[in-house]
Amino acid sequence: MDQEKITGAILAIFNGSDEHSWTKVQRAMAEKVLLDYASLSGSPATTLSSKQIIDTWKGFLPGFDKTHHQLSNLQISQNEHHASVHCNGKADHFIGAEVWTVEGTYDIELSKIGGQWLVTQLKFNLSKQSGNTNLPADAAARVKNESNKQ
Repeated sequence: MDQEKITGAILAIFNGSDEHSWTKVQRAMAEKVLLDYASLSGSPATTLSSKQIIDTWKGFLPGFDKTHHQLSNLQISQNEHHASVHCNGKADHFIGAEVWTVEGTYDIELSKIGGQWLVTQLKFNLSKQSGNTNLPADAAARVKNESNKQ
């Protein structure tokens, strides 16, 4: 039963991001999360509030016409209050006919807080990317342009 809740918390983050359901994403994260996308962005791992992470993601994910995150081969090890998950990940990001695909693995840590499994660490290990690698910048520009219109 705990493995289902652990998997559910992780899927809430990725599915919620695709759906732009930021409340769903935030409910699956601890108050502070160590976020490590260094292999993709070059930026060092940083502990951020769930709100800071979501605000960052809001700054470019809605600029894509659609995104699709897929996780597979979830390997879960856990004790009473801590879980570690290693899995494969693939994310497709679309603008018009263009696509940017990122593939790699995730190392995810969760803690049981108040009876609920929450993500405390999210590390992406890039293995490859393909397609139009300019799409993230294009998506961010689209979000910025949209917010300037309001």
